[in-house]
Amino acid sequence: MADRAGRRVETAVRRGVVEVSEVTRTGVVVRTARFMANRVLALVEHPVPRVDGSERLLGEDPGVQGSALHPRV
Repeated sequence: MADRAGRRVETAVRRGVVEVSEVTRTGVVVRTARFMANRVLALVEHPVPRVDGSERLLGEDPGVQGSALHPRV
């Protein structure tokens, strides 16, 4: 979610607390969550699946029906 909105996720460990913040491109913190460090196993951000199919293959030209790198069959 954060990456699609042009945001990034920053993590910090301070005094036994893991702090996760969602930050905009300009550096403004949108939201923050804090967890006890001894209770955290992993922090995983799962991508949100696209439903509109707007993702293109690498090297694909949006103005061309099929690109040289990835011809459509």
